[in-house]
Amino acid sequence: MQSSELVPRVVVGVDGSPASRAALRWAIRHAGMVDGAVEAVYVWDTPSARGWSGPAADPDFDLEQARERFAQEVRAVLPGEPPPRLRERLVQGDPSEALIQASEGAELLVVGRRGIGGFARAMLGSVSQRCAQHAACPVVVVRQEKETAH
Repeated sequence: MQSSELVPRVVVGVDGSPASRAALRWAIRHAGMVDGAVEAVYVWDTPSARGWSGPAADPDFDLEQARERFAQEVRAVLPGEPPPRLRERLVQGDPSEALIQASEGAELLVVGRRGIGGFARAMLGSVSQRCAQHAACPVVVVRQEKETAH
């Protein structure tokens, strides 16, 4: 049980997909119910960091692009004023590793489900599956919200 002085921390992975937007909305609603804080984590990597055979890239330029994409994603979900207990964290590296590390000490880790290929309905995406198996806290996997017909 947590002390009354500690604010429950809900970590959520944000990657620009519709499923991650749904996960961010879910995390914000949940944090509101438990009087908690949301830590939105956006993971980026420099394409040239993967190997010497790729094109040379400026890591500062990649970082600026990642910051802008992250800001766009947060604004897409929260067009007005963001909640006061929303912390945005930009991390370079592998998404599943970054989210697993961020789950240390968290009440909950929330990720979007992005199944790949023909088995999309039956399988989790690799990041959500690794997080579900290795996170240091319970994990909620959120599906993309369905469009409502008008």
